[in-house]
Amino acid sequence: MATASTIAIAALAVAALLNRRLSKKAERDNPPTGRFVQVGDVRLHYLERGTGDAVVLLHGNGSMVQDFESSGLVDLTAKEFRVIAFDRPGFGHSDRPRGRLWTPDAQADLIARALAKLGIAKAIVLGHSWGASVAAAMGIKHPALVRALVLASGYYYPSLRPDAVASLAPALPLVGDIISHTVLPLVVRAIWPMVLRKAFGPQPVPENFSAFPKEMALRPSQLRASAEEAAMMVPDAFTMRGQYADLKMPVVIVAGDQDQMIDIEAQSARLHSAVPHSSLHRIRENGHMIQQTATDRVMSAIREAGSVSASRAAAE
Repeated sequence: MATASTIAIAALAVAALLNRRLSKKAERDNPPTGRFVQVGDVRLHYLERGTGDAVVLLHGNGSMVQDFESSGLVDLTAKEFRVIAFDRPGFGHSDRPRGRLWTPDAQADLIARALAKLGIAKAIVLGHSWGASVAAAMGIKHPALVRALVLASGYYYPSLRPDAVASLAPALPLVGDIISHTVLPLVVRAIWPMVLRKAFGPQPVPENFSAFPKEMALRPSQLRASAEEAAMMVPDAFTMRGQYADLKMPVVIVAGDQDQMIDIEAQSARLHSAVPHSSLHRIRENGHMIQQTATDRVMSAIREAGSVSASRAAAE
């Protein structure tokens, strides 16, 4: 047993060293392409393009600004708006200080403070997947800031989530650090093609997505942030479930009708029923990654949100 334990510890040490080396290489190969804004003890990385009314893009769990960039959504939006795409805390090149829970509410407050530093008093806010929870929290907590919401492929109401249970161990203190720095990057690297098939299905993975820096997503720090957010999915949805009626701004909801990761009837359709002034667009033959596979439809949702909010402001 002593020999087996020694071998196991040595294997974990080798894995940790390998993952550290791959992580450093990923950061060298993918330097920041945007700017930074300091909000308290958090340094947030963001891309900014275009001019005009502001549109804020918030990515999903495990992702980063290159998702919106590789899809072409950043460039499309920049033709008509001033677009700001953030790396949320712990993803891409943004910090995620330990010792606090980075709930949707906490991230909503952080993004609101960042926008104030950037001189933005009103914005259309688009959130994809876990980012949709942050966007909704911004609408609830900072209604004067949010001109309109675009909620894409979001998870809004508690349900049974085996993936959330599986994320508990990597999200724990100490144990999670050991797992995230040793076996988890190797496991996720092995199942990456399967994860993409489920996320993009029934559509194929677009060629443009090859520009997404996979190795950045496989860094131990980002995998731990992903695990924390997956573990918080159900309790966060439970907390927020009764607050959506407080959303008074225009809300445009978009989702793929064949999403293999989220039940859109139990999530997007239910949210549409709870927010009377919202609109719901089911994108046929699309899955979870609609910002990649139906970019034009997501852009149309942004335009709709801008148009409805402008009409409402004119009427007032």
